[in-house]
Amino acid sequence: MNDYTTISTPVSANSQIARSGALLSAILAALSLALLAALHILSPELDPSWRMVSEYALGQYGWVLSLMFLTMALSCVTLSVVMMPQTRTRGGKIGLGFLLAASVGMAMASVFDITQGLHGLAVLIGNTSFPVAAILLSLSLVRANPAWFAIRRPLLWLANFPWISLVLMLALLFIGLSQTGGKFGPEVWIGWPNRILLVAYGAWLIAVAVRAARVSHGKTRPDPAFQSTFVG
Repeated sequence: MNDYTTISTPVSANSQIARSGALLSAILAALSLALLAALHILSPELDPSWRMVSEYALGQYGWVLSLMFLTMALSCVTLSVVMMPQTRTRGGKIGLGFLLAASVGMAMASVFDITQGLHGLAVLIGNTSFPVAAILLSLSLVRANPAWFAIRRPLLWLANFPWISLVLMLALLFIGLSQTGGKFGPEVWIGWPNRILLVAYGAWLIAVAVRAARVSHGKTRPDPAFQSTFVG
């Protein structure tokens, strides 16, 4: 006999709404990544090795870039609402706050492009908030919710992916600019790290949203090794 079995519980109307919201969040995040990929086809003149994603706003497909940021922002907002009932720790609730802050930054980036001053603020808000949100919320879920403990390893790997990508991007930016006297160019290999960062965001959103949909649907595999560290 297996050490654990799938738990099935009746699905209420609220659970159905939560499941639909989680799936919507996953679809929006996936759409955002698809739009990012499409930009490389629509604007091949921008070398992805050193041109930032925000620079796609300078071409005729700037609206695709805006839609990319908007769909990821909406994914963050939707996931925040869905995860409220499943988040049981203070740290997790703070993480939800950071996720909403990240959505604000992304929404601003969809409105203010790289030629406008507020774009820098949007990037700052989004890129500092999302990695914190991913870590706090993921730790909260695996420590205080048995439905999430079973996927703790892949979830925590994905949660660390955003901040590692951000550090890599900033490190390469610093190294590149120090070698070029502070001038951007092909020698500053920041393009791909910038794109990897966005992929990290999307991957975490999709993973959490898909799991949230399963939990809301009442079918999970609790791990017998789970011991809650939830203290209030």
